[in-house]
Amino acid sequence: MLYRKKIAQLTQTQNKTLLATFKRKDKKMRRLTKASAMLMSAALFGSASAIAQDEVEASVGADLVSGYEWRGQDLGGFSVQPSITVGYKGLSLGAWGSVGLDKEDNKEFDLTLGYSTGGFSASVTDYWSLPYQAEDKYFQYEAHKTIHVFEAQVGYDFGPVAVNWYTNFAGADGVNDDGDRAYSSYINIAAPFKLGGLDWKAEIGATPWATSFYADANGFAVCNFGVTASKDIKVTDSFTLPAFAKLSFNPASESTYFVFGLSF
Repeated sequence: MLYRKKIAQLTQTQNKTLLATFKRKDKKMRRLTKASAMLMSAALFGSASAIAQDEVEASVGADLVSGYEWRGQDLGGFSVQPSITVGYKGLSLGAWGSVGLDKEDNKEFDLTLGYSTGGFSASVTDYWSLPYQAEDKYFQYEAHKTIHVFEAQVGYDFGPVAVNWYTNFAGADGVNDDGDRAYSSYINIAAPFKLGGLDWKAEIGATPWATSFYADANGFAVCNFGVTASKDIKVTDSFTLPAFAKLSFNPASESTYFVFGLSF
């Protein structure tokens, strides 16, 4: 009897030891499983984020404007100005056009290839503006005959203020006082701010040297000083219509413009 009792005690002790061991192993396995699940979730989330960042972005829209004003110059009356842009990892390709209701207004089509990172941006634009009754073809690129204008841009947006420099480097550029290619340039400084419930932007633009491209500037000239106010007009609970108004002056040509527009 004593021998059987000792055997039973030993068996009971062994069972408790085995049970404790199984419990420790089970607890450890649960911790490992939880950790693995967390790592897998993080990996999947990271992959999803990377995929989202690699997606191609695209936008399409149009502006209706009461007048076409550009860098202090009058380029037409009431116009429809469509645009489309495709972007990927900071690179973008955009198309922009303008068609006036007046048949004598120029018809314009521009292509822009750009890159931006942080506040820095750079781009090259091909401007093509067809005058009324002109017979110039779009694919006419021959020197001294083309009406295309090629412009390079570089700029930086500091937040409170943005500075951009533009220079024509090829195509139908203006000339300087000597009749040579002017490499017409334009510098623009813009500052956004809020006032009275509206979004505002004040800007000033100037040509650094003589060119016939910007209102026959004879040297350094401020050719654009303006302010733009914009606001989203609520149409329904789920639809708003962005509207803007711009007042600008051109001290070089002593002209002024006031334009209203709607964006779609």
